[in-house]
This record gives sequence, structure tokens and C-alpha cells, in this order.
Amino acid sequence: MSRRRVGTGVLAAGMLLVALVLAGFVSFYADSDPDGLTKVSQDQGFAETEKDHATGDGPFAGYSADFVGGDRLSGGLAGVVGVVVVLALAGGLAFVVRRRGHAETAANGSADERVDAA
Repeated sequence: MSRRRVGTGVLAAGMLLVALVLAGFVSFYADSDPDGLTKVSQDQGFAETEKDHATGDGPFAGYSADFVGGDRLSGGLAGVVGVVVVLALAGGLAFVVRRRGHAETAANGSADERVDAA
């Protein structure tokens, strides 16, 4: 019996779908207890020295979209936007690095040509 291979595009789309579902829907059920750093600062007694961040009044501060009503929708939208922004930045960086590598290879000749010349 032959097995059909899954293409890279299908795999990437599936991974994107899983990331969006986790960020958009499952994140609502995450533990509401403080994260590690906040917990340590509370336990050690220096939590009151915390200062507001410069972007603390931004549209997605506090893991929610303050311009959308409802905790579930607000948190889900913030998660989805976060996934899209991170993937866009990572994809853009990968594209730039890949293009730069092709340009350097073209300028210096391929690795095979350099080995043959030696």
C-alpha cells in the first residue's frame, strides 16, 4: 500500500490553524493565576514596586483587546492578532535571510563551482 505524502503548504496551513485555534479559543481557559515572575515578586514582597509599562495603555495590553466588548472575544482576538504578528515577523525575517543567502551565493558562485576551481 502506498502512502501519500503531505505537502509543505498543507502542513503549514494545518499548523497555522492549530495556532489560531489555540490562541483564539483555548486561551480563554488558561489559568488565571499570576505567571512565574509576578508570583515570585508577590512571594518575595517586591510586587508593589512594579511600574506601568510605556505601552500599558495600548490596544492589546493585558492580553486583551480593549476596543472589543466581552472577555472571551477580547482575549481571543488579542491571541489571534499576536499569532498573526509573530508569524508575519518570522516569515519576513526568513524571507530576507533566504534572499540574502541567494544573492551572496550568486555573487560568489555556487559551492560546487568553488570546489571544482580548487
